[in-house]
Amino acid sequence: MKYLSVSEIAKLWNMSERSVRNYCATGKIPDAFLTGKTWNIPENAVKPDRKNKHTDKPKTLLDILKFEMNNKVKGGIYHKIQIDLTYNSNHIEGSKLTHEQTRYIYETNTIGLAQNTVNVDDVLETVNHFKCIDLIIDKANYELSESLIKKLHFILKNGTKSSSNERFAVGDYKKYPNIIGDMETVKPEDVTKEMQKLLTGYNKTKNKNLTEILDFHYNFEAIHPFQDGNGRVGRLIMFKECLKNNIVPFIIDDEIKLFYYRGLKEWKKEKGYLTDTCLTAQDKFKSYLDYFKIDYQK
Repeated sequence: MKYLSVSEIAKLWNMSERSVRNYCATGKIPDAFLTGKTWNIPENAVKPDRKNKHTDKPKTLLDILKFEMNNKVKGGIYHKIQIDLTYNSNHIEGSKLTHEQTRYIYETNTIGLAQNTVNVDDVLETVNHFKCIDLIIDKANYELSESLIKKLHFILKNGTKSSSNERFAVGDYKKYPNIIGDMETVKPEDVTKEMQKLLTGYNKTKNKNLTEILDFHYNFEAIHPFQDGNGRVGRLIMFKECLKNNIVPFIIDDEIKLFYYRGLKEWKKEKGYLTDTCLTAQDKFKSYLDYFKIDYQK
């Protein structure tokens, strides 16, 4: 990367050298550094906004999440979602990491262990899940697509034991039949056709309600398009679609896990079980929003 001097940047931005030095000294120009008493400034640096410039505050939950994610805000709603959604979704699928260990990995990018051992894949999938959450926030307003869904799966399973197993197609649809509990799922050769059919029908409606998002989730899990990781990818999709449609999202935790499973199993006969379970989780999430003073549709 090429670096410019304070005087060169001052001419480029049409401002005083003193102001440029002040920006550097206060950390407002990322990656600027001192060599002796000389500031070196990346040539692609962006001129910081002046303090008195009017900027609109983020309004929706999605706006706030994007702001906190891009500005690496600590201790906010984005921070909480990263830890709680990752811990609970992985825990449902058998991860042995505790909530505290998940928090520690997120906040320090290290692993804190006392005497107990941990599964390497549990750690990798935790770190990978953090990245998946960033993706669904970044792409929340995008139409749901096969490529986005496959990318979520690739990020989630990348580097894990599954990625070196020829039976697992990481980032692609399954090669071998699989089941959910005692129920058969769509055959591998039919997955592409069924996923395209599901997405085509779902994307016909521009503004989705909660029932339509849950119906997609049920059908996605019934297809079970990947060899492994379907539950976590499916719950990430639900979270994304809630953000896109300005619906309060939710996190399935241990207390309602069995009700969630029952709701999926009974969806075709009785939609109330899954709906009520997710509404309960939504109420808990609303308490987070209330705490952080974030507005939402009542």
